[in-house]
Amino acid sequence: MRITVFGATGGIGREIVRQALDAGHHVTAVVRDPSRLPARAERHNGRLEVVTAAHMDDPEALRPAVAGRDAVLSGLGPRARAQVGIASSLTRAVLRAMEAEGARRFLAVSAAPLGPVPEGETLALRLMTPVVSRVLRPHYDDLRDMEAAMRESGTDWTAVRPPRLVDTPLTGRYRTVLDGNPRGGARIARADVAHAMLALTTDPATVRRAVGVAY
Repeated sequence: MRITVFGATGGIGREIVRQALDAGHHVTAVVRDPSRLPARAERHNGRLEVVTAAHMDDPEALRPAVAGRDAVLSGLGPRARAQVGIASSLTRAVLRAMEAEGARRFLAVSAAPLGPVPEGETLALRLMTPVVSRVLRPHYDDLRDMEAAMRESGTDWTAVRPPRLVDTPLTGRYRTVLDGNPRGGARIARADVAHAMLALTTDPATVRRAVGVAY
């Protein structure tokens, strides 16, 4: 596949790039600072293209990066609480660029608290989820706006909703739930979120759906 990755220097984005290249895909990594991306094209027979985008909120500037791609995957989000609003505003720019180029498949990282509480959820998560949602409300409101923009777009989108993210090695073993969350799913590695996103890219059952993913 030919895929484009936004947020390619973030924890999940870098994993998407690495795993996609290891799988033999052609990857366009859209970044603001290329020095933060450890992978280099010469290590992958020229299958990695790094695009530096100074204006990530400009759909016209993003069009060459999404033109002719089989899928666009996004790990866009704030690196600090002061950057609330980044996920929705930048995703809108990506979606407009995709619509202008006729690119259709789009997957983005969202968050588990946007989904319903699973039936029979554990007591710990029933108590913890509302607390976390209140503390991080601006962040989750931003992701709700992002998902709303995805639903309003003409793309074949999927919102991937992980719980707490951890930096542990890839396992390839996790649970997914369409339009819900796995019961008792309290955490997942960034590497496994990336793995799930690449797997879901070619799954037609997840088009225009949200997918909860967790251990």
